[in-house]
Amino acid sequence: MKRAERAMTAWELRRLESAPKSKLRRAARRAAALLPAILAGAMIAEYKLVPAFPKYASNPIAYPISNMYVYFAAAFGAALLAWFAVSLVSRRAHEKLLLKTPLYCVLIILLIAYDLMTLKTGKLKMPYFPWADRILLAIYEDRLMLLDCISHSLVLLFSGYLIGGAAGLVTGVAAGWSRRVSYWVMPLIRLLGPIPSTTWISIILVVASSLFGGSVFMIALGVWYPVTMAALSGVGNAQRGNFEAARTFGLGSARLVFKVAVPAAMPSIFNGLTQGMSVACTALMVAEMLGVESGLGWYINWQRGWAEFARMYAAVIVICLTFTAVNFALTLARRRVLRYQEDWK
Repeated sequence: MKRAERAMTAWELRRLESAPKSKLRRAARRAAALLPAILAGAMIAEYKLVPAFPKYASNPIAYPISNMYVYFAAAFGAALLAWFAVSLVSRRAHEKLLLKTPLYCVLIILLIAYDLMTLKTGKLKMPYFPWADRILLAIYEDRLMLLDCISHSLVLLFSGYLIGGAAGLVTGVAAGWSRRVSYWVMPLIRLLGPIPSTTWISIILVVASSLFGGSVFMIALGVWYPVTMAALSGVGNAQRGNFEAARTFGLGSARLVFKVAVPAAMPSIFNGLTQGMSVACTALMVAEMLGVESGLGWYINWQRGWAEFARMYAAVIVICLTFTAVNFALTLARRRVLRYQEDWK
């Protein structure tokens, strides 16, 4: 449903762009596309021109203030200006920039407001609310450790995700295709499925031979259920006419499963894989905070224990960016596999 809404929005914008417009209207749309870059410049002006809270400005050793915020705003603004320059000659780039303009504007306004509430006025007190510049400085200073934590988190995440996804795919397709398999598997699905995988963490930590293996099992268990239910539903809802047509060409049961049932269930399976990724990310954070001795969740717990809230928030931002990139890769894979649906739309 969300995908359809985004596609419709892009289609409506394309219609507006293709419709005849006056010079004033064209100029207004160009100005709207340039607004995020202008606000990025306002970020720099606010940071440089508005004085810092006296308590912070008078003690630079306890409250170091750098120019990381300025560098970030300048890089962000330069990227937006480059995008705007390309949009002047590319209609597609112009449409994408207009679609993203509200998001970027709101993000920049929130950053300006947060800087005013922390560094400039001290309304949000340290150390619980470090200003944006301090968080960015923490990311830069701990970049090597954060990269190492990202690699450990991704290894753990995809180890559990791939195992759980493969097990769920096999279970769901088999149960959706065979009534006999469904008879034996469905009670297990109904028993284990509704229970969050993190419920078993205390037992896993005791029984598992290693923390890594136990965490992989917990993530895999969380992914298994949504993928199983999605595959089962997709195979079960496949049109029977397709199977009858395939049988007339002499396809056996095994080829019917892989050539007809699974392709017909792919949209539903990808919905399950997307939901499973969300469950896997949640289970990953729980596992790393409670048991695993490396990773982004472990880093957050470690820095929180030392009251290093700037570094803790830095890791939270890195987690958000990492999971966004992972879900974006999953979306690209979905579009690639289901490109025939996109072409039809």
